[in-house]
Amino acid sequence: MPNANEDTPLVLSHVQRRAVSELLRVSPVADDLARRFQEAGFTLALVGGSVRDALLGRLGNDLDFTTDARPDDVLKIVRPWADSVWEVGIAFGTVGAQKEGRVGDDRQDFQIEITTYRSEAYDRTSRKPEVSYGDSIGDDLVRRDFTVNAMAVALPQKEFIDPHGGLQDLAGGVLRTPGTPEASFSDDPLRMLRAARFAAQLEFEVAPDVVAAMRAMAERIEIVSAERVREELNKLILSDHPRKGLALLVDTCLAEHVLPELPALRLESDEHHRHKDVYEHSLTVLEQAVDLEEDGPDLVLRLAALLHDIGKPRTRRFEKDGGVSFHHHEVVGAKMTKKRMMALKYSNELVRDVSRLVELHLRFHGYGTGEWTDSAVRRYVRDAGPLLDRLHKLTRSDCTTRNKRKATALSRAYDGLEERIAQLQEQEELDSIRPDLDGNQIMETLGVGPGPVIGAAYKFLLELRLENGPMEHDEAVSALKEWWARQS
Repeated sequence: MPNANEDTPLVLSHVQRRAVSELLRVSPVADDLARRFQEAGFTLALVGGSVRDALLGRLGNDLDFTTDARPDDVLKIVRPWADSVWEVGIAFGTVGAQKEGRVGDDRQDFQIEITTYRSEAYDRTSRKPEVSYGDSIGDDLVRRDFTVNAMAVALPQKEFIDPHGGLQDLAGGVLRTPGTPEASFSDDPLRMLRAARFAAQLEFEVAPDVVAAMRAMAERIEIVSAERVREELNKLILSDHPRKGLALLVDTCLAEHVLPELPALRLESDEHHRHKDVYEHSLTVLEQAVDLEEDGPDLVLRLAALLHDIGKPRTRRFEKDGGVSFHHHEVVGAKMTKKRMMALKYSNELVRDVSRLVELHLRFHGYGTGEWTDSAVRRYVRDAGPLLDRLHKLTRSDCTTRNKRKATALSRAYDGLEERIAQLQEQEELDSIRPDLDGNQIMETLGVGPGPVIGAAYKFLLELRLENGPMEHDEAVSALKEWWARQS
């Protein structure tokens, strides 16, 4: 295991103790697997993120290994041992497995990936990396993205392998590449996004030469598939410090190629002139939304918070009185959100939910000091649907004013709206607002069969329900008949 470095002995000694503790926890499973590779004439080492996380004291049950065994040999060794095996990544040299193992007095499931020593490289025209296998763990480690991910622990002897100073960089909180950053990013341009992602996840600083290479090679990211870009963005946005990673993407011009709507906000002052620009405001809203999360990171909420104002640049107008307006930026922003998310190959459900939140994020500002009618409150709930809780969080997060009196007033106004929603929900089951008559009852009342008229009648009754609240059956039938008489 690692020895303390003379420059930072206390820091590295602490790191060493954490690593020993973490590795002892997973040793029963890891050592058992390593012995099987050893008996078959191969080597096995814990590698990459698993070693990094062990050193940080946060190793989970996802374990990454590297080996000189080729994938077919790995399968022969693992199949009799694992509880289940999958070959989804075998074309890239990776075999996955699940194994239940004892940890103290408990039994836990371990998710395991075993990858043959390899290197990956993109050519100038392909979106898919070419994979070649190697025979040396040294060659495997030098091809990894960052020094903190280029460490290994050979098993079962527990020999620590750190040819590129990853331990020192981990102690210093620095992201560097094992070789030159230019060579690393040329091999796999996605590593530029990974630099931003790890900066956000680990709250590390990125070395100046790495930042310079990211800026110089930003355009190279376009060779990477939208799906891989999306997954890295998701991990960044769901991290503990997304602002740090997003700011790095903008500062290095990478965002102009993967999320251009974000840097476009930098020059746009918002309508209240309370913030440096809409870009800073959007990052602050994201941070405030994160603070309101209750059940872990919420990708829908975080994306909506980040993108809620992207329609402002296109709708900016300079008014005669010297002010600036952004009329209907929520509608334009919703369309832009949908377009960007579709380009990044997000699911239809995620696109729908995020763009809907962007469209609704200004709705509350018509509430004032509580002038909304019950009908308006019902429509607010109906339009938000299952996104209501997220809309509450987004709306509260969107207040970034430094004027404490104004912030308090907005917060109290929204408290009042939520109280009214709760009261109406208790009285009327707002979560499932629907007409007081269903389609079959409408056809029976009107004496007609299925067709467009049923949809029109349903819409009429729904508007009546939203306007007046629940109606008795006979009252709804009477109102429907009156409406039907007016149609002829």
